[in-house]
Amino acid sequence: MIESILKVEHVSLAFGGVKALTDVSFEVPRGSVFSIIGPNGAGKTSMLNCISGRYRPNSGNIIFNDQDVTSLRPNDRADLGMGRTFQNLALFGHMSVLDNIMVGRHHLLKNNWLTGPLYWASNAQKEELAHRRYVEEIIDFLEISHIRKSVAGTLSYGLRKRVELARAMALKPKLILLDEPMAGMNLEEKEDMARYILDLNEEFGITVVMIEHDMGVVMDISHQVMVLDFGKKLMSGLPDEVMADPHVKRAYLGIEDDDEIESANAYEEKEAS
Repeated sequence: MIESILKVEHVSLAFGGVKALTDVSFEVPRGSVFSIIGPNGAGKTSMLNCISGRYRPNSGNIIFNDQDVTSLRPNDRADLGMGRTFQNLALFGHMSVLDNIMVGRHHLLKNNWLTGPLYWASNAQKEELAHRRYVEEIIDFLEISHIRKSVAGTLSYGLRKRVELARAMALKPKLILLDEPMAGMNLEEKEDMARYILDLNEEFGITVVMIEHDMGVVMDISHQVMVLDFGKKLMSGLPDEVMADPHVKRAYLGIEDDDEIESANAYEEKEAS
């Protein structure tokens, strides 16, 4: 039996009278790529915000590595090994790529305001060099050595997305939450990002929970998929099973009854042939 790294148990979230999530439960197997999909407004980002600690659910529990983290702050969850990227880029635009990625190592620093000024006499120098070596490994892995000294705000959108992924990896997470990592990218950039996500999962052993609208990417790299619709869990399972489900087709395509579903299936088979 595959161990779960993340368990979401009966999570509900509301903003005033608006229900963003209603009694959502699921488990993410350790070492997997787990995608959350659904129409716009389905509650996908709200779920990621509950997992990462930006939102506190009205009810339910978030269990990470067998520890209940429901009441923990985002920085405490980062200390436990949870990383995050955002749908809207959250880089420091005036800082270099290297400095942006080094920010991701900040919570791992052991030296403080007392030992820091004694840079040469304390272990601060050795510690900084160790962190820089790890950051350089990530830079090489994501193939961004050529922009390591560039100001982040001057880069193309696709490269900034890659830098944000690098910063999340710098946390050395056990679980990384990716909110639409391929949004706004062209085909070549999407292919590169998909490859990096697969490699960080396989080579670094990082479990991935990803929100993504590109169904081609979801089908290609996901081990499991969960569908949200109007804040409720529609279903979860293997990618092929999920995308073949009539309820999922109804949520995505607006198909209302079984006859229309059969017609849509027949059309898809005809197109495929």
